[in-house]
Amino acid sequence: MAEVITFGCRINAYESEVIKEKLKDYDNLIVVNTCAVTGEAERQCRQTIRKLKRENPDTEIIVTGCSAQINAAKLADMSEVTLVLGNKEKREIEKYVSGIFADKKQVSDIFADDDCGDYIITGFEGRQKAFVQIQQGCNHRCTYCIIPYARGRNRSVPEELIIKQIRELLAAGFNDICLTGVDICSYEPSFSALVAHILEQIPELPILNFGSLDPAAIDDNFINLLQKYNNIGNYFHFSIQSGDNEVLRRMGRRHKREDVINLCHKIRKIKPRAKFGADFICGFPTESEQAFENTCKLVSEAGLNKLHVFPYSQRSGTPAAKMEQIPMAERRRRAAVLRNLSEE
Repeated sequence: MAEVITFGCRINAYESEVIKEKLKDYDNLIVVNTCAVTGEAERQCRQTIRKLKRENPDTEIIVTGCSAQINAAKLADMSEVTLVLGNKEKREIEKYVSGIFADKKQVSDIFADDDCGDYIITGFEGRQKAFVQIQQGCNHRCTYCIIPYARGRNRSVPEELIIKQIRELLAAGFNDICLTGVDICSYEPSFSALVAHILEQIPELPILNFGSLDPAAIDDNFINLLQKYNNIGNYFHFSIQSGDNEVLRRMGRRHKREDVINLCHKIRKIKPRAKFGADFICGFPTESEQAFENTCKLVSEAGLNKLHVFPYSQRSGTPAAKMEQIPMAERRRRAAVLRNLSEE
């Protein structure tokens, strides 16, 4: 079986399992499934590729994922890399591994992709929790984010395929199912309706969890499901990014700090044992000390338990890259303060 190295999000973890199953009959091959959420993530991917080639000089290395989609030329210039595949090409990787191409870059326009793939995986190697992809891409344009350019526009996996995938994983012995995607709350026609249909059609499902949730998209229909179904998990992770309303506006986010507080209080009222996680960006352009203090206050006001904290990463091609930047040392200092607050 080909070795697959995975960076980044849960959807990459799901896609890596697809790759492993597709390439189970291939040897002497390493696939690096990259992440591009920050510049540091891309640097770590390139560093790992070099290390893998030093340790496996006779092994072919194929690079795919989000960094491959947006920085194909840079990765193709690496002598360690045999082939670079975009996120669309990743889904048909078995068609490329044995091919001979004049160009190492096999990366198409991701915005022309209108599919999510229909492959059903049979398990997750070394994991107790299984991820199920429900959608791809994102139609929002947060000013700091490069991911829509790596994943394309929002498109949803057909409901019947999601139900089939969950049943397959339950049969394989997985009891904890987590719905994942780039922007799962944008599932069409309705995220809340999908969750309801899953729980109605698979009542034996022990635990249903969710990837990152957008606070602006959580409606009363979803809240009502928490009251109706006991097999929805107690952990909820939100893409919050800041606790200051002006910074949120400049980020292009659709929620306010008050929305987060109210949402957490609503969920905790129904599920007293609920725990909340959140993503935060520290040192976003123009973020003042007071704005950062508002973020710190939000942690206690909303009762957040587990924080994923990142210093702001400037990405060319995004509106935030043209804003007044905060020195990297200060971004890292604020990130350290927020991480310490999370640990406390």
